[in-house]
Amino acid sequence: MLIKSSTTVTSTIARTMLLILLLSITTTSVALLTLSSSINDAEAINVAGSLRMQSYRLAFDIETNSENLPQHLKKFEQSLSSPALLALNHWIVPDEIEQQYHQLTKRWQLIQLEITDSENTNYVGQVSEFVEEIDLFVFQLQEFSEHKLQVLALTGGAGLTLILFASLFIIHFTQRKIVSPLNQLVAASHSMTQGNFDISVNIKSDNELGLLGNAFNHMAKDLGNLYSNLEQSVDEKTRKLSLANESLHTLYQCSQQLTVSQLTQANFQSMLNTLVQTDGITAVKLVIEEDSGGTWDIVAGIADGGDWHQEELIIDGELLGYLAWQFTLPCPDHKLIINVSRILARGIYYNQAQKQAQHLLLMEERATIARELHDSLAQSLSYLKIQMTLLKRQLNDCQCPNTGSTLAELDNGLKSAYTQLRELLNTFRLTIKQAHFGEALTEMITPLMTQTDATITVDNSLSSLPLDANCHVHLLQLIREAVLNAIKHAKADTITIRCDQSTDHGHITIIDNGCGFNPNEEKVNHYGLGIMHERANRIHGELNIDSEPNAGCQVSLNFPLKIQ
Repeated sequence: MLIKSSTTVTSTIARTMLLILLLSITTTSVALLTLSSSINDAEAINVAGSLRMQSYRLAFDIETNSENLPQHLKKFEQSLSSPALLALNHWIVPDEIEQQYHQLTKRWQLIQLEITDSENTNYVGQVSEFVEEIDLFVFQLQEFSEHKLQVLALTGGAGLTLILFASLFIIHFTQRKIVSPLNQLVAASHSMTQGNFDISVNIKSDNELGLLGNAFNHMAKDLGNLYSNLEQSVDEKTRKLSLANESLHTLYQCSQQLTVSQLTQANFQSMLNTLVQTDGITAVKLVIEEDSGGTWDIVAGIADGGDWHQEELIIDGELLGYLAWQFTLPCPDHKLIINVSRILARGIYYNQAQKQAQHLLLMEERATIARELHDSLAQSLSYLKIQMTLLKRQLNDCQCPNTGSTLAELDNGLKSAYTQLRELLNTFRLTIKQAHFGEALTEMITPLMTQTDATITVDNSLSSLPLDANCHVHLLQLIREAVLNAIKHAKADTITIRCDQSTDHGHITIIDNGCGFNPNEEKVNHYGLGIMHERANRIHGELNIDSEPNAGCQVSLNFPLKIQ
C-alpha cells in the first residue's frame, strides 16, 4: 500500500509535467509551422501589389511608344514568376488563391501576345480589368495571411491556457503533498541547528516524505545522544583550533606588513597592534637599537607596573633590538611571540636596506649634479675670472677713466658667484654610505677631524627610524656646515655635537669655544648661515644661533620626527 501510494504521487507529478511538455511542444510546433508558412507572405503581397503599378506602366509605354516597353515586359514577367508567388503552389495554400494565380498567369499570357502584336492598343482598354483581377489576388493573399495569424493567436492562447491550468494543478498538488511536509522538516532542522534535538515531525502521509519524516525522528533521537557525548570534545578541539587560527592570523597580518614597497614606523606599529590583540598579551614594546647609540621605542597596549619579558631581535648574528611584552592569564603562545620577533627583525633589516638604497640613489644624484656643475658652470666662471684679469690689464694700459668701479663690481660679482659655486660643489660631493644616522654622522665627522687640531666630540642618541633620506641628508649637511664654520672661522679648540630625541621631536646642538661672532651682522661672501636656515626650513625645523664675540657659538636645531 505504501509503495502504491508513493508511486501514485510520483506518477501524478510526472503525468502533469508530461502534459505540460506535450502542450508546449504542440503549441510551439503549430507556431513554428505557421510562422514558416508566413515567411514569404509579405514578399508575395508586395510583389503582387507591384503588378498593378507595372500594368499601368505598360499601358503608359504603349501610349507613348516608349522604347523601354520590352524591358518593362520582361520585368513584369519576372515579378509574375517570382519565387514568392511560385511558392503559393503548396498544400497549405487555399485552392481559390492557387486558381486566382493560375488565372492571372493565363490572362497575362494572352495580354502579352496582344502587347507584342502591332495592334497593342487593345491592352490600354483592358488594363483596368486586369488590375482589378490583380487587386482581387492581393486581397486573397492578405486574407490568407491574416487567417494564419488568427490561427497562430488562437493556438497560442489555447496552449497557454491549458499550460496555465496544468501548472496551477501541479502547484496546488505540490503545496499539499510536498511543500507542507517539507516545511515541517525545515522547521525541525532549524530547531536542531539551535541544539534542540528533542523534537519530532508529524507527517502522516504514506509517500516518500512520510518515510523521510520517520527517518528524521529516529535521526534526531540518535543525534541527541551523540551530541551530549561529543559536545565536550568538540569544545576542546574548537578552543585549540581557535588558538591556532588566532596565531596564524597574527602571523599572516604581520607578514603582510613586509609586502609593502616602503616599510615605515606605521607598519611596525600595525604589527604590534596585531600582536597585542592576542589573548593574554596586555602590552608589547619594540625597542630598536643602533650601534651608534640611537634607539627608538614603539609601544602598543596598556602597560602596567609589572615585569617585561624580552625576546631579542637577531638576524644574521646582528642584534637589532628586542621585543618586550607583558601578559596575564591565559599565557600567550611563546612560539607565536618568537615567530613575530623574527618577522619584526626581518622588517627592521628591510627598513635599513631600503633607506640605504635611498641614500645611495640620493648621493649618486647629487654627485651627478656636482660633476655637471664642475664641468659646465665652474669652468665658465674660471674662464670669466681669467678674462676679467686680462681686461683689467688692458684697461690699465689704456688708462681708460671711469672704469675702476665697474670693474670692481664685476670682479666682486664673479668672485661671489664662484664662491657660492664652490660651496655648492662641496655640499653636493658629500658622500654618505651608511643608512644609520649615527654611523653616517661619524663617517662624515672623521675626515673633518684631520683638518683641525680641535677636539670634536659626538654624542648621539637619535634613531634612524623616523628619518627619511632627505631629512637624513639635510641634518648631516647642516651639522657639517656648523662644524666647518667652527673650524675655519671660529678657530675653536673644542667642538661638541649632541643629537637626541623626545617623543615627537629631534634635537641637535653644536657647541664650540671659538671666537664667536654677531649673528645679526651680515658678512660679504659668507652664505653658510643662510644655507643652514634654508635646510632647517626644508625639514620644518627651527634653527637658533646663540653667539657673541669672544664667547663661542651654539647652534640649536629642533625638528619634528616623521612616522616613516
